[in-house]
Amino acid sequence: MNTEKGSVYALLLLFLLQGTIGLDILSQNNTIRDGNLLVSSGKRFALGFFSPGNSSHRYVGIWYYQVSEQTIVWVANRERPINGTSGALSIDSDGKLVLHENGSFLVWSTNVSSALSNYSTTARLMDSGNLVLVQDFSERVIWQSFDYPTDTMLPFLKLGLNRKTGLNRFLTSWKSPEDPTPGNCSYRIDPTGYTQLLLYKDGDPYWRAGSWTGDRWSGIPEMTHAFIFNVSFVNDPDEVSIMYGVLDASIITRMVVSESGSLRRSTWHDRDQRWIEFWFAPRDQCDYYGKCGPNSNCNPYDTGQFECTCLPGFEPKSPTDWDLRDGSAGCVRRGGVSVCRSGEGFVKVARVKVPDTTKARANMSLNLKECKEECLRDCSCTAYASASESLGGSGCLMWHGDLLDTRTFGHSGQDLYVRVDAIELARYRKTRSLNQKTSAAIILVSILTALLLAGSFSYCLVIKKRKDCRSHNPPVSDITNSTYLDGPQSVKDHVDGPRGNRDVPLYDLSTIASATNNFSVLNKLGQGGFGSVYKGIMDNGTEIAVKRLSKHSGQGAEEFKNEVRLIAKLQHRNLVRILGCCVEEDEKMLIYEYLPNKSLDAFLFEKTRRSLLDWRKRFEIASGLARGLLYLHQDSRLRIIHRDLKASNVLLDEAMNPKISDFGMARICGADQIQGNTNRVVGTYGYMSPEYAMEGIFSIKSDVYSFGVLLLEIISGKRNSAYYHENPSSNLVGHAWELWKEGNCKDVIDESMGDSCSKEEALRCIQIGLLCVQEFADDRPNMSAVVLMLANNDVALAFPKRPAYVFKSKYHGANLSSSDGTTSVNDVTISEVEGR
Repeated sequence: MNTEKGSVYALLLLFLLQGTIGLDILSQNNTIRDGNLLVSSGKRFALGFFSPGNSSHRYVGIWYYQVSEQTIVWVANRERPINGTSGALSIDSDGKLVLHENGSFLVWSTNVSSALSNYSTTARLMDSGNLVLVQDFSERVIWQSFDYPTDTMLPFLKLGLNRKTGLNRFLTSWKSPEDPTPGNCSYRIDPTGYTQLLLYKDGDPYWRAGSWTGDRWSGIPEMTHAFIFNVSFVNDPDEVSIMYGVLDASIITRMVVSESGSLRRSTWHDRDQRWIEFWFAPRDQCDYYGKCGPNSNCNPYDTGQFECTCLPGFEPKSPTDWDLRDGSAGCVRRGGVSVCRSGEGFVKVARVKVPDTTKARANMSLNLKECKEECLRDCSCTAYASASESLGGSGCLMWHGDLLDTRTFGHSGQDLYVRVDAIELARYRKTRSLNQKTSAAIILVSILTALLLAGSFSYCLVIKKRKDCRSHNPPVSDITNSTYLDGPQSVKDHVDGPRGNRDVPLYDLSTIASATNNFSVLNKLGQGGFGSVYKGIMDNGTEIAVKRLSKHSGQGAEEFKNEVRLIAKLQHRNLVRILGCCVEEDEKMLIYEYLPNKSLDAFLFEKTRRSLLDWRKRFEIASGLARGLLYLHQDSRLRIIHRDLKASNVLLDEAMNPKISDFGMARICGADQIQGNTNRVVGTYGYMSPEYAMEGIFSIKSDVYSFGVLLLEIISGKRNSAYYHENPSSNLVGHAWELWKEGNCKDVIDESMGDSCSKEEALRCIQIGLLCVQEFADDRPNMSAVVLMLANNDVALAFPKRPAYVFKSKYHGANLSSSDGTTSVNDVTISEVEGR
């Protein structure tokens, strides 16, 4: 009898284990009820019931089993939620996977049953995250969740169209973070014309990944450096599809279409216990579909200029709108010209995402020369390009009619050949000839100069003593003295070509000129009162940002020495990293790590890009900045006061992590010193504390004030100098203060964040921001307290006192210099005003 009881208990225990964690297989004899889980054999994924966010509705979904933050990757009943916990998932007598509510009401089913009713089916959750319905006798998959994705693309999930069955696999966003109902954004392959991959919003193209070039999509140059993926693209009579495999199975990665209209790829970091975003789209203003209208090209790299230009042979359709920097009407062919058998030809537009290929014609048997000849014979052909990059430029694409959604890339892209009339062709050839002659002259002069310098050096080496030679270059030996250039850790491993044995490598001017394509305007990232910033690529492929001081820069030798000396000694994830410097002839340059997303203000205050910063990302940026300032004030070997913290001096890396930049105006204090005095006030007026702006007293509390202003800007998405209709004389600080007193601070929160925003967290951050901008320095918290308040919601917050500058002055929000106030390492200015 005891033996029988033991057997019963063992079977009961086995049943419970199977219902909760037990198996990766659901048979027709089992049911998954609310509270039970189906777990894949390698314990990578789980299937069960869940409620998103604060919703009370229940859904059946799949999520990562060993990721601490529940991350849903697939939802079964996304359009028909269950109320309460009465849901049950099982396999019915027809072999279908079915979801019932209250035991009888059918909520969802696979709608596919076994072809042979005499054989049972089982559902199995794979370690790939794919839920498959298998016919037992043959192991044939008759249904799988990978064929019906929701908003997430997992490794080995195939997107695209099965041309035989008509099955179309594509991603669709959730309606909101609390509602998995299909939203208004989708990511899908369009086989019309020449196949493309597009992100749609409200049914219209929003961002175009472009056509397949052999190893990447034409609109995603980063794919050529995607070392963690093995990409498989198929385009044949049976199907057109894309699939990303992961080379290292231990990497947990996903790509999600968000409800705000962005595509984001991230990986899970066990150490930080969070998702780290490493790619997203759209990235800049030129990524938005048709930004500049038809027959135009969008170039985001010519900072300060209108990003839209007409393609060769075209002119603005609406010159008035064009002058107002509105290129949506696009361009039209210049009047009075003929491009049909009248001496016409083609002008090359280099490094672009080729136009929309929906109406393009492809002929993969033609090479580029044959493609040109074919297009030239057809008077309706407006442009041509190679269809493939990986096959030596084989294949031919030809466009007829308008050319839509062309944009320039910095260091990759395809060449587009645009049809132009004879006059435009002659003008282009003349310009090219002049450029070739100029280049030849430059090369000749460079050779003669090099010979002359070599002769002079030889003379100095042989005739003069070495000390006499050194005396001819005092600026280099002075500025590059170890007092200024020695740092705690050499970075020479990151870039090639450093000269000498310094901790901050010193580069030759020729090396930097080569990396920046001789400081080409196409490489220019920004310009300010100090000079210009260029993007460069070193010989080993390292991307750099070069801050080149102009001869008339407000930042002279002292500020230059200061920035090199300071940054070389700083090591923190939220501070920009210096790779070296160049001091040669009249040139002074700083070489930094290149940060592709430029500065925070480029996102925060730009209407079309602001929505890319959801609340979680903004909170992470604010927390990172707080930690960076805390390091400067307390944890670094030197106590450093930045003195010019603002949105344009915050750079964003690939994962949108913030890095404080521009230390030209920073000051070092003694270990126990927390403030100083100066008669030279530097910075931007809207961010300066009152004691610093009026009396020249700077302290760690000056930076706290700047952080408070910046925190309010991050929450509101508005500049401190923004205009408020309710009180036109008030700035953001004053506006937030008035709403705080009225208990109505939610109006400060940026509406573009939508449902992603945690109102409680945002209101708490507003209170922290107001504590930081209090009028008297002693009332403001230090950065260690700010970091604690941001990290721990249990820390009680004081009631803020009246802030400084609650009303605008006529100078409020303006840089106190001749610069335009847009500052970063990749887009930098320096602001200063002499003290009274």
